[in-house]
Amino acid sequence: MPMTVLSLHQTAHLPDPVDQDSVHRAWTELQGGGAAMKPFEANRPLLDAVFGGSPFLRDLILRDPEFAARILEADPQAILDTVIQGLCAEVRDEAEMRRLLRMSRARAALIIALADIGGSWSLDQVTGALTQFAEAALNAALNWLLGDAVRTGKLKSLEEGDPGRDCGYTILGMGKFGAHELNYSSDIDLIVLYDPQTAKLADGVDPSTFFVRLTKRLVLLLQDVTEDGYTFRVDLRLRPDPRATQVAISIEAAAIYYENMGQNWERAAMIKARPVAGDLALGREFLDRLIPYIWRKYLDFAAIADVQSLKRQIHAVKGHGTIAVRGHNIKLGRGGIREIEFFVQTQQLIAGGRNAKLRGRRTLDMLKVLEEAKWISPEACGELAGSYDFLRRIEHRIQMVADEQTQTLPEDEVPFESLARFSGFADAASFETKLRSTFELVQGHYAALFKDAEDLGTDAGSLVFTGGKDDPETLETLTRMGFKRASEIAAMIRSWHFGRYSATRSARARELLTEIMPALLTSLARSGDADQAFIAFDRFLAGLPAGVQLFSLLKSKSGLLDLIGTILGTAPRLAQELSHRPKVLDAVLDRGFFGSLPKASEIAGLLAAAVPPETELDEAIDRVRVVAKEQAFRIGVRVLSETVSAADAGGAFSDLADVVLAHLHEAVTRKMIRRHGRVTGGRSAVIAMGKLGGREMTAGSDLDLILIFDHDDKAEASDGKRPVWPSQYYTRLTQRLISAVTAPTAEGVLYEVDMRLRPSGN
Repeated sequence: MPMTVLSLHQTAHLPDPVDQDSVHRAWTELQGGGAAMKPFEANRPLLDAVFGGSPFLRDLILRDPEFAARILEADPQAILDTVIQGLCAEVRDEAEMRRLLRMSRARAALIIALADIGGSWSLDQVTGALTQFAEAALNAALNWLLGDAVRTGKLKSLEEGDPGRDCGYTILGMGKFGAHELNYSSDIDLIVLYDPQTAKLADGVDPSTFFVRLTKRLVLLLQDVTEDGYTFRVDLRLRPDPRATQVAISIEAAAIYYENMGQNWERAAMIKARPVAGDLALGREFLDRLIPYIWRKYLDFAAIADVQSLKRQIHAVKGHGTIAVRGHNIKLGRGGIREIEFFVQTQQLIAGGRNAKLRGRRTLDMLKVLEEAKWISPEACGELAGSYDFLRRIEHRIQMVADEQTQTLPEDEVPFESLARFSGFADAASFETKLRSTFELVQGHYAALFKDAEDLGTDAGSLVFTGGKDDPETLETLTRMGFKRASEIAAMIRSWHFGRYSATRSARARELLTEIMPALLTSLARSGDADQAFIAFDRFLAGLPAGVQLFSLLKSKSGLLDLIGTILGTAPRLAQELSHRPKVLDAVLDRGFFGSLPKASEIAGLLAAAVPPETELDEAIDRVRVVAKEQAFRIGVRVLSETVSAADAGGAFSDLADVVLAHLHEAVTRKMIRRHGRVTGGRSAVIAMGKLGGREMTAGSDLDLILIFDHDDKAEASDGKRPVWPSQYYTRLTQRLISAVTAPTAEGVLYEVDMRLRPSGN
């Protein structure tokens, strides 16, 4: 007798659904449609649960009752195998292929759901069947597109019966797809690679252009929503630096990225990677090449800390607080599925380099191996395995309701009660009790992992910046902290970890950045304008040639983080200077920074060293700006940190302007002498008026100046090769001095100058 979808011992575990009206309407429509009722009547408890608990499954049954009856009377695996074989049918065009994929997916969804709800399949069988169909659908879609490329002359002939073999294009299944653990309404995570050296492209076809277009067509073929639904949502964001790379990457470029810049979270992701379509041998060769990257025999302490950070970035409240079950995300929330997966993966990364048995892809299998290797106790293994099985089944029930990729429990009473009964519970109370005890059990094991390590979350919640997509709890945390553009900020932080800037290209720099991230974001959030402070920090980071030294310092001196946050968030002028010239931070790091303010003699010495007398004027103008802006930054930070009085700051800003003007006046005078010679008895002086004259300057003050000059009464012209009249000589000197101070160069503007206080200066 064939195994059917309803296991007899499960009948008692299918309570009456809440929505009896929906059940009644479905039976009425089924009977009125002329369907043979015997298979349905024989499985009434199962059908009642489906009709009352899942509008999606109810509609699939009513749309094709004949096929539903076949499922109820036969072995569900045999029916699924028939559906999968049908994917190889000949089709006329892409539209027909699209319809075949979607109709097949609907049938597979119904088969698997009925076998799951009816209790005839274990969790392994359910997730295995979901993965089996996904892999078959992906290959059917790709093989059709490869054949179409041959028909249109883009590819040379491919091997009959196995178009993907040796085609130079391979697809890696990631995450649950790679591990044969897909959930009911899962998207499929893929990394697409190609080898331009072995691809069977026609002459004149560019590999990158062709394979990128092929990948985009493949995605549309699978995920476009039509009147027949969709096949699978496709996520390509686990590839190297997804914001900067194409959807298909050359295999050599990908290998170089992982070997030189791959992050520890990407090592964790690669644990589950598996070639699933296209040139499978090419995919296996690629993963073999990455074995030393994924499985390190010797991890240094910094790498271990970063592996631990995969776990510690998820905020776990230890020993206090209750989990609000309703509205809880059973995958990403506290005590959820992801905590079990990370519990396993972090230990795989640490021990898998020496113990090859720990290199498996499947979570439940690896829990058992961890127990056998004495990494976890038999009790922990059993409790986590049982929790994983339970939570995955509830995840499937949530998704079966409306075929949505969600893991969030309903908040309202009626939907929660309905889900409870659809999941086999007598009422909402018993369902809630079981969920809470499971979450607390998982969280207890999870919090104990690396329990002595420093937390990398904040009091506000989780901060996770691994992977290629947003973590919902992290976005909520950023929003609570005061960031308005949380998704954009999360994406920028991920780009730092992908090595977008020179400062974050070393593994050590990224590990340190992970360590300081919560404190950094907290400091930026406290600055007043969190988003603006973050953008300013991003500009600052972009200008750093390296990051290890700075990140190490920020980790050891939390007060410096607060100071940087204050600068970036509340002082636009200083923030701009810090972003444009990150090395000005060196002055702040000096031990004597909070001592006395820079004296005029000290500034004069710095200028003399930076701008020797023989320096050309154009070069001197830039060098003076560098020194002046660094010193102005020092004074401004002292004002901002309230470690200097306004009067002292005014004196320091005035001393700086005095020395700078004197130096530029000398430089301009030397330039005039070289060009026009000297005026007999000639001399000039700059007189400060306004705030500079009163030594009350601020960071934004302009300079009110008067330039006076004198010369012998008998002097008619300068004595150089290009003589000019004395009045013309000093007019030009004045103009060049003003230009030297105000002209915008690569180093910016030094000061604005106002000469209108001179006699008749209006």
